[in-house]
Amino acid sequence: MLNEAAACARSGGVLLIDAPTGSGKSSVVSSLLAERGDRLVVVAVRTISQMTTYIRELDLIRRKQPGLKYSYLVGKGSLCPLGGIGDVYRKCEAVKAFSTSLIKERADRGVLDPSKDPYILQQIKKNDPDHPLLCPFFIRSKAAVYSEKSGNYKIIPSESCRRKAEIISSKGVDPGNVGDLCEGLCPYEVMVQASQHVDLLVLNYHHLFDDQIREQLYLNLQREPSEMMLLIDEAHNCGDVMQDILSVSVDQQALEAAERELGTLKKEMKNLEAVRHLIPQINKFIDGLKRSMETEDWFDPTIFSRMVLRESFYGSMEEVVDQLMEVSEVVKEDSSKKGDYKATGIERLSMFLSRLNLSLRNPSYLTVYQKDQDKIILKAQNIDPAPALSALAKEHSCMILISGTLTPLSSYQQLYFRTLTDNVPVKRFQLPNSFPRKNRLVLASNDITSAFSMRQNKEHSQRLIKYILAFASSPGNLAVYFPSYQVLETIVRDVEIHIKKEVFIEPKESSEAGQLLSKFMNLPRTGRSGILFAVCGGKFSEGLDYRGEMLTGAMVIGLPLAPWNRVRQMIMDYYTQRYGEEGKFLAYTLPALNKVQQALGRVLRTPEDRGVLVFGEKRFLEDQIRTRLPGWIQDELVPCTYEEFSKQIRGWK
Repeated sequence: MLNEAAACARSGGVLLIDAPTGSGKSSVVSSLLAERGDRLVVVAVRTISQMTTYIRELDLIRRKQPGLKYSYLVGKGSLCPLGGIGDVYRKCEAVKAFSTSLIKERADRGVLDPSKDPYILQQIKKNDPDHPLLCPFFIRSKAAVYSEKSGNYKIIPSESCRRKAEIISSKGVDPGNVGDLCEGLCPYEVMVQASQHVDLLVLNYHHLFDDQIREQLYLNLQREPSEMMLLIDEAHNCGDVMQDILSVSVDQQALEAAERELGTLKKEMKNLEAVRHLIPQINKFIDGLKRSMETEDWFDPTIFSRMVLRESFYGSMEEVVDQLMEVSEVVKEDSSKKGDYKATGIERLSMFLSRLNLSLRNPSYLTVYQKDQDKIILKAQNIDPAPALSALAKEHSCMILISGTLTPLSSYQQLYFRTLTDNVPVKRFQLPNSFPRKNRLVLASNDITSAFSMRQNKEHSQRLIKYILAFASSPGNLAVYFPSYQVLETIVRDVEIHIKKEVFIEPKESSEAGQLLSKFMNLPRTGRSGILFAVCGGKFSEGLDYRGEMLTGAMVIGLPLAPWNRVRQMIMDYYTQRYGEEGKFLAYTLPALNKVQQALGRVLRTPEDRGVLVFGEKRFLEDQIRTRLPGWIQDELVPCTYEEFSKQIRGWK
C-alpha cells in the first residue's frame, strides 16, 4: 500500500485504496511526505475524530523526523469565540472586512499595532454582543506594516499570532485545545498562519470540495493546486458530500424572508417591483404541490419557470437570476452594516433559481420537491459528483482516496472519475483483511429479506423475528441494524419483550443519541450487556469505534435501498444512459451496500476483537451483490437457514 502511494506521488494521477480496518490507512501520509519535494500534502477528513487519528500518526512520524511541520484547519463554526446571532461564516466575512478597513485607516495615521490603539479599543467596546461589527480576536491577530513596493500599508499576522502558529506547526496541539492556546486571538487566523510553511495540512472536506472556500484557502496559503498532493480519508463519503455542496434548496420560510428583505430596500432600486412579483408566483407553485400524495417527487423546471415568469417583465430565468444576484448583494451589504449576519432569503432564492436554470441544460441536476405534512422544500439536486471530483483530481499534483469500505473499487472509479481524461491515470489497490480469521464468524441468512413484497407475509415476519431472537442470545453487546426507522419500529415491538438483555433503540432526535450510546458502550465495564436496535446509515452505524467488548456482534436486516419513486427512477435512468446495466448498481445498490459494510464494520476494530457479522438478507447471496463484497467476506460468508443459523450462534464462543 505504501509503495503504491509513493508511486502515485511520483507519477501523479489518482489512486483508490480499499484498506480494511487495521491496515494502517493513516500511515499513507509517510509515503507522501517522503515523496513530496516542495509540494504540500493535504489530508481531507470528514470528522474531528478522523483528524485526531492523523495527528497521532504525524506525531509518531515526527519522533523520527523532528523537523516535520504540520497544521490543521477546523471549521469556524466550532471555534469562533466572537459570539453573536446569525451565520458564523457570513459574520466572519463581514467583521473581518470592517476590522481590516479600520486597521488600514488607523495605519494611515501611524498606528501599526491595532491591539493597543485606544481608538480601536474604544470602538470594540461599542460592539453590540448580538450584532458585532468588529472582531477583537481578528484585530489582535493582525498588525500593519508599510510596503515599499506598493507604497501602502499592508496587513500581516501579529507577532503573537505568528508565535502561536509556530507552536501548532512545530510542537503539535490537539484540535480540541486550539481555542485555549489562542488566548484572545482568532483561532482560525492562527491556524491559517500555521499552515503557511508546513509539510502537511489536515482539513475537513468542505475546505477542499467547496470551490469558494478552497480558492480562498489556496490564496491565503499562496499555493497553486498543482503544488499540492491530496489524500482523502473515508473516501466512500466523497460523492454524497460533493453532491450536497452542489445542491440548493428553498422553502416558504426562505421566501418569506426574501419578501421581508425586499421591503427594506430603497424603492427607487431598478426593477424592484418586478423582483417582488416573483415570490407570490413561487408560493402558488408550492401551494399546488401541497395537494400531492408523494413525499418526494420531480417537478418540471420548464413549467415552474413558465409559471414564475408569467405576467412578469422578464423574458427568461437567466434575467431573473442576474437581477436577484444584484439584489442579493445589496441585501447582504445592508444587513452586514447593521450587524445582521443571518443567511438572507434573497441569496438562497437566487442560488436555487440559478441551479434550477442549470438543470434545464445539465441533466446532472434534478428539480425535486420533498413534502413533510404541509411543508414543501424545493431542491435543485446534483446527482453526479464525477465532473467536480474529476476536475479536482486533474488540477492537483496527485489524489489518493482511501477507505475501509471502498468496495468494489471499479464502481467507485466509475462513480467518481468518469469524466477524467486519459492523461490522468487512475489506479486501484485492495488490501486483504489482516485480522485473524479465527476471531470472526460471517453468516448470511438465505430465507429472509426486507423486500417490500414479503413485508406483509406473516410466516416470513415470524422467521425474521426468530433470527433476531437467536442472534440476541449471543454473549456481549450486540447491534441490529434495519433499513429504515419504520421497519425498526415495526419489528422491535414484537421482539423486545422476549429479549433478556437491556434494549437500546436509536432515537430519531440527535440530542438524545449521545447519552444513550454512552450508556450502551459502558455496559461491559459493569459486567452487563445490551442490544442496540439502529438504522443503517444512521447515527450509530458509521464513524464510531466500538472497541473490545463494546460490540461483539452486528446483524444487518435487509438491504437498505432508498425508497423507490420517480426521482430514484430518473437517477437510475441518468446512470444507465452513461454506464449501461452497471449504472443501475451505481445509482441504487452501491449506496446500500456501503451502508451495510459500514454498519458491520463497527465490530472488529483491533486484531484482538472477536465478533459475529450477520447479513440478514438472502439477496447478499445472489451473484450480482455477493461478487461486489470485499474478497475476505466472499471467502468467509456462510449461507444458512434459520436452523443452521441458530446452531452457528450457539457454537460461537
